[in-house]
Amino acid sequence: MARKKTLRDIELRGKRVFVRVDFNVPMKRGSDQITDDVRIRASLPTVNYLQDRECRIVLCSHLGRPDGKVVDELRLAPVRQRLSYLLGKDVRDGGGPGGDGPLRTAGSLGAGEVALLENLRFDPREEQNDPGFVRELARLGEVFVNDAFGAAHRAHASTAGVAMHLPAVAGLLMAREIEMLGKALENPERPVVAVVGGAKVSDKLAVLTNLVSRVDTILIGGGMVAEFLRAQGFCGGGAKTSAEDVHAARELLKPRLKHARVLRPPDVVIAEKLDEKVQPAIVDAELVSEKMLILDIGPKARQLYAAEITKAKTVIWNGPMGVFEWEAFAAGTRAVAEAIAENPIGVSIVGGGSTAEAVAAFGLADRMTHVSTGGGASLEFLEGKTLPGVAALLDA
Repeated sequence: MARKKTLRDIELRGKRVFVRVDFNVPMKRGSDQITDDVRIRASLPTVNYLQDRECRIVLCSHLGRPDGKVVDELRLAPVRQRLSYLLGKDVRDGGGPGGDGPLRTAGSLGAGEVALLENLRFDPREEQNDPGFVRELARLGEVFVNDAFGAAHRAHASTAGVAMHLPAVAGLLMAREIEMLGKALENPERPVVAVVGGAKVSDKLAVLTNLVSRVDTILIGGGMVAEFLRAQGFCGGGAKTSAEDVHAARELLKPRLKHARVLRPPDVVIAEKLDEKVQPAIVDAELVSEKMLILDIGPKARQLYAAEITKAKTVIWNGPMGVFEWEAFAAGTRAVAEAIAENPIGVSIVGGGSTAEAVAAFGLADRMTHVSTGGGASLEFLEGKTLPGVAALLDA
């Protein structure tokens, strides 16, 4: 991928800057309480950089999936309040997201002042990348800064459309995401170990196919262990799998030149059903019976995987090893997280979504080199896909 211009590459002093951020934060059900503000905090370096240059800053983001309608529980007022607290300065209500209200607010901003538009997805034109809505948003700035890596895989009005009308550069968070993920794929220090979990092979097939020729070892976890077992002629338990997924797993296991070793766990944690209170058992992977579900990797696998991770100079991790939200099935994911955190020589790149949630839950996020803020975006990046929100930015 061509290197993209960042806000450090252009003159911004005193300009009105339209910034796409990713404030799609988790909220406590039925309330306006933010349960994790990592994505808001991740935007602060970019906002502070612009404030230091006396820019007038118009921020925009989506929250949840309101499907083009106004949903009161998905208003951005709680986000605006949290951002005001973190900045130590009031963030103004930008209104909108469409219409003339945001333009009036943007025009009245003073040097270093910040406004935040209402939830972009309240307007159906955002996800349609509607030309009229794109023009309304483009009026709000002289320069466009995209700092929303978590939405970079969407070709929406605020991620790709606006970049066609304004000079478009990456924010500091976006730039770091591109740099860290790009280096891990294109120019990593070796050996490279990829840890890949997921419910089924089809969820991660594109990632596995892209990584198998780029890394040295792939460690398999999650529900898709069943498909790798079936590819080797074993039962794999009661989870439903497709013939296509089993065939894909079989192809990935074949030894080839310039092809990563693919390791599946020698033992697993099983249970009769997907239930937090169910009694778990540990068995050799080859002995899983057809009535059982594989819900975590076992102690031998944890030891094997930790040993592989310890030798790595680059670790890429996407997908938990089991149902880590339940303590009975969290040990595998925790063991991987701890091994990565304790590796004294390795660069660690952790995918967003559930993988980021896991390292945060174990209190290990600050011991990883980079934890991505984008779940779907980091997944598509690892698949080798072009992200529309990144492709739209100016080349360096």
